[in-house]
Amino acid sequence: MARYFDVHPENPQPRLIAQIADVVREGGLIAYPTDSCFALGAQLGNVQALDRIREVRQLDEHHHFTLVCADFSQLGQYVTVSNAMFRTVKACTPGSYTFILPATKEVPRKLQHPKKLTVGVRIPKHVVAQALLAELGEPLVSSTLLMPGEEDPMTQGWEIKERLDHLIDAVVDSGDCGLEPTTVVDLSGVEPEIMRVGAGDPSRFA
Repeated sequence: MARYFDVHPENPQPRLIAQIADVVREGGLIAYPTDSCFALGAQLGNVQALDRIREVRQLDEHHHFTLVCADFSQLGQYVTVSNAMFRTVKACTPGSYTFILPATKEVPRKLQHPKKLTVGVRIPKHVVAQALLAELGEPLVSSTLLMPGEEDPMTQGWEIKERLDHLIDAVVDSGDCGLEPTTVVDLSGVEPEIMRVGAGDPSRFA
């Protein structure tokens, strides 16, 4: 059964954040809030958790996982941002964007796209997500919590607990965090390519 953490949306309880981080460090898979939907999250390098995310969401090997980072300097450890896009990406973070960029050697090969050697990265605004990232001291490997065949993600912690109780290890609930996922922009090619229109304004990259 998944543990259930009721976390204050504006003043996250340090004791609970520490307990959630321990679940992640011990190899657990969590559902946690971001500024654009709930996400599934696991520790960087946890190969088994990647397989569990694929199982929950029924994803193939070409799915881009996302490294959810605390800040721009941490993001820069894991991806290469071209000089042309540096200012634009920095101006969009933190925010509701996921960027697909060439991975650095810090990113485990299992996380990278098998052919492009890219990975998704984002920096959330959400207070609880930021508190958890600060406690962990490293990115969370994540994927939007959107179930197979469904158009909208789940928005209620109790519903996630009810449906995924035996598939994940913890649910972090700090209230509704919206239905709209991030806008996904592939910056690995010559020109930006908008892969998904979501909460972030895509016109910056059109």
